[in-house]
Amino acid sequence: MGIYSYIKGILVSKDEDDIVIDNNGIGYEVICPYSISDKIGPEGAEVKVWIYQSVREDDITLYGFPSLEMKEMFLSLIGVSGIGPKVAHSICAQVEPDRFALAVVGSDITYLTSVKGLGKKGAERIVLELKDKLKKSGISAGSSASAKSKGALRDPSGEAVSDMGSIASDAIEALVVLGYKEQTAAQTVSSCYEDGIDLQTLIKKSLKSLAR
Repeated sequence: MGIYSYIKGILVSKDEDDIVIDNNGIGYEVICPYSISDKIGPEGAEVKVWIYQSVREDDITLYGFPSLEMKEMFLSLIGVSGIGPKVAHSICAQVEPDRFALAVVGSDITYLTSVKGLGKKGAERIVLELKDKLKKSGISAGSSASAKSKGALRDPSGEAVSDMGSIASDAIEALVVLGYKEQTAAQTVSSCYEDGIDLQTLIKKSLKSLAR
């Protein structure tokens, strides 16, 4: 994963491809296109940038993210065969984590192939391998969650949520896709669940809760 978790400092500059952050007199050059850096903050502001450090024989590169959930999405993507840091970062620049997770859980290949630089084979591989991750976690995509998750999932009133075959269990699957532990996902969905909530809103709300 690299030695850096995040860098906090002054956003000195940003251009089409990267940003520079000053932290105690050291300028860190971080790969971060406008579509991502715009979410981090304006030049001159104190910012917190989540970091992934890519180390190769002849190169050390820092990739930046405005939120932990986007970094988790990136880490899930580079775990897919054939998806390197550059492609994964490009996908993150175009798709929000909640929408990405929704596409994977729903096997929405059409949506994923609308992402620039991602072809049909790549999209299918992402869905296949990340859904395999669900199976290894004891969850089958599109089915009810495991017994452990069922036991953890309750609505705000404390009552067990009975409709585990739909929104609640799909939200757990989406969080697992993004790299969160199943039990953590179940507990978070439990605290964010409310009657009438739609899947994407539940995923987004859960991610915000996890980022706190």
